[in-house]
Amino acid sequence: MEFYKKVKEETEKAGLLFMASPFGRKSAQILEDIGSKIFKVASPELNHFPLIKQLLGYRKPIIISSGVSTLEDLDRIITLTGREDITILHCITSYPAPESEYNLQLIPNLKNILGVDVGISDHSTDPILVPVLSVLLGATVIEKHITLSNTTDGLDDPVALNIENFKLMCKTVREYEKYNKKQGIDKLKSIYGRKKIDEIIGDGVKKVAKSEKDNYGRTNRSLHATKKLESGTIITLKNTALLRTEKILNPGLPPHMVESFYGKKLTKDIPDGEGINLEDFL
Repeated sequence: MEFYKKVKEETEKAGLLFMASPFGRKSAQILEDIGSKIFKVASPELNHFPLIKQLLGYRKPIIISSGVSTLEDLDRIITLTGREDITILHCITSYPAPESEYNLQLIPNLKNILGVDVGISDHSTDPILVPVLSVLLGATVIEKHITLSNTTDGLDDPVALNIENFKLMCKTVREYEKYNKKQGIDKLKSIYGRKKIDEIIGDGVKKVAKSEKDNYGRTNRSLHATKKLESGTIITLKNTALLRTEKILNPGLPPHMVESFYGKKLTKDIPDGEGINLEDFL
């Protein structure tokens, strides 16, 4: 907690708004206790309903990333949260994310479909292209990872923006804000080429991107056994957990379905850590 208090203090000294992403209910409470005024939900927590319900109880704005998700997933989260003080970030969860998969026409389309503000969480390597094009298409928030060095061994250091490129992104976004949508897109086409820009804008149909497909159902939370469970065991909060799925295991039931299975008996043995699915009760 002391680390985050210090980060918050330094952030506010610089005149900026502090926020962080909790990866669980305990860390969410820590952020609330230190006075966070806004919360960010990372893509893997998109379906972690217990966490999001807890954040809703704090009655503060929530920004939710939507990598590795379907339109049905987003409809479900908006049904849970309502539309007040909610922003969805369109995201491709791949490092680096291919620019050609961004399908940025989704920004205005999701805004119209979901009825909330929509921004971009960009993991591509160009400091200008996706952020600027997103703003021209109506994005109200830009998330871009930043690093002190692209050569250190942090997980996303090779694909994050260094300080100079982060400054360049901010400066360029501000420059393009003076253009209307057509003027800005035409200018980008003169720099990057019409074909490339049209490809990144895409068709605006929500789908799991090619680079994400293998991770769908794995990077989000699902129901897993926290110890070996024998057939006949009653499922409870004490012998299961909502976890992300290791590559050697199979995903279980999604969080929005699990409450109706608590108190039910298994009809199959479940190895420690394995996902628990509908067929395990039949």
